[in-house]
Amino acid sequence: MNTTHRRRSAALAGAGALLVPLALTALAPAAHAGPVAEPFGPGCASLPTSGEGSAEGLADDPVATAASNSPALSTLVSAVQKAGLVDTLNTAEGITLFAPTDDAFEKIPKADLDAILNDKEQLKDLLAYHVVEQDVTVGELPDGSFKTLQGGQLTTSGSGDSFKVNDSASIVCGDIPTQNATVYLIDGVLTPES
Repeated sequence: MNTTHRRRSAALAGAGALLVPLALTALAPAAHAGPVAEPFGPGCASLPTSGEGSAEGLADDPVATAASNSPALSTLVSAVQKAGLVDTLNTAEGITLFAPTDDAFEKIPKADLDAILNDKEQLKDLLAYHVVEQDVTVGELPDGSFKTLQGGQLTTSGSGDSFKVNDSASIVCGDIPTQNATVYLIDGVLTPES
């Protein structure tokens, strides 16, 4: 075997090694391919217009990472970290997160919120209730009923760009795509049925 033949064989082997991962990448599901949709709702004005916290920037990351780039979700991000759910949320495919904003958490009396944040199992249960095991589209919101990761059901109702979740929380900014999820920012913390 001469030197030219060896180099050609090595080059072809290297190219083959590149083709396999590229082929596998092409088969991997893309949660949100194409252009980023325009989110809706009055709270969307608070999203940065560019950078990681913008609608376009959030689309580049898995949901827990994307949430950490949003200034309105710092309490939720801290709770997700305390509950040990970062990897669960970042690796799930085709989910929807009804994400309570910092203002939503502020509506809970401090003593009650501290008690929840310091009880890992209760916190996991509460947070998992905000995650739906499917990609919820805007078209499903007017009269929706969805199974949550926690095992319970949550409902949505409304029309246009005015929607409620469980008749208790309003969607303030919705239809925000991330790499693996759709996010709806809500102004209340949802409570699972006991």
